[in-house]
Amino acid sequence: MLYPDVAARGSLATALRAEAGGCLGAVPVTSPDSAPLLHATVAGTLPYREPLQVSAWTHERRWSVRGADRFQGLPLVDGRTDDLAEVARAARAWHDGAALEDIRRAAPFVHLSGRFEVPDNDPARLTESEWRGMLQEASELEYAWQEAYQALIEAAYAEPALRALYPFTSHWALRFSTTTRPGLTFMGPCLTAGSDGTYGVGRGFVTPDLGLFTTAREAVALAVRRLPAGLGPVALGG
Repeated sequence: MLYPDVAARGSLATALRAEAGGCLGAVPVTSPDSAPLLHATVAGTLPYREPLQVSAWTHERRWSVRGADRFQGLPLVDGRTDDLAEVARAARAWHDGAALEDIRRAAPFVHLSGRFEVPDNDPARLTESEWRGMLQEASELEYAWQEAYQALIEAAYAEPALRALYPFTSHWALRFSTTTRPGLTFMGPCLTAGSDGTYGVGRGFVTPDLGLFTTAREAVALAVRRLPAGLGPVALGG
């Protein structure tokens, strides 16, 4: 009912190409047999990018896009819009290998995750890219405890010993690894930001058995002291 025009064409891929006004040309655009009206994939020309994923919403007429790096599968761009022609412009730019900023210029609905591309999978650069994505994500949250969580991420990033480790979150708990995705190696304490403005440090997941603090800086300082000695540079996780 939400997509009679897409249904009339038989697939989202066909509808996307029709709305493109010729801009997709010979670009490979496909829809899966299992849900042809809801999903489409747009191939790219850069070997370190996954194909762009286009998905239709089921509760209102809108489409989402997601473009990820191939090694870690993490989003570089995403976004949502009710204009399928705008999706086509984003798809063309992604296919052509346009820079991330240029994709957003071509289709302003596109949101940049904060991560940057690392074509050679250098682990130090992947680590910095993930920190950049985490910092941006924290600044964009709309939860009641957003300021506390943002303060925690920023305080951890300000510490060179933690910044040198690969960061990741699980249920909004900040954790660290000595390897990048896709094969993480957990290392050091777990940091949390509570809705009551306190910051926890724990040896296990979420449980703040090492202490609760009123500032992010105090929690991060304890986490640094609890790091094992002799940590080397981050390696690729495989």
